[in-house]
Amino acid sequence: MAIRKSQTAVLRQILKRCSSLGRKNGYVGDDESLPGDVPRGHFAVYVGQNRTRYIVPISFLTHPEFQCLLQQAEEEFGFDHEMGLTIPCDEVIFRSLTSMLR
Repeated sequence: MAIRKSQTAVLRQILKRCSSLGRKNGYVGDDESLPGDVPRGHFAVYVGQNRTRYIVPISFLTHPEFQCLLQQAEEEFGFDHEMGLTIPCDEVIFRSLTSMLR
């Protein structure tokens, strides 16, 4: 499954808000702050019922398995919210998937 063009633009905005990509490109959000703990080439996602924050490499965006999670996130939550990218997935499953992608 490939990321649709409409998703690409929205993901770019999300990445600017919650990743090192925003600092690199001088993005300033509404609160004029960016997460200082997100290393270059990574972004933050929120997973599970507790919305646990994980920092993942931007390279995950190219993996079909991760793209399926993005599709589920879009269907369940949409991509237009301030908290950041929320993944509708159990944390154990998310950790298992991401460990295979590394």
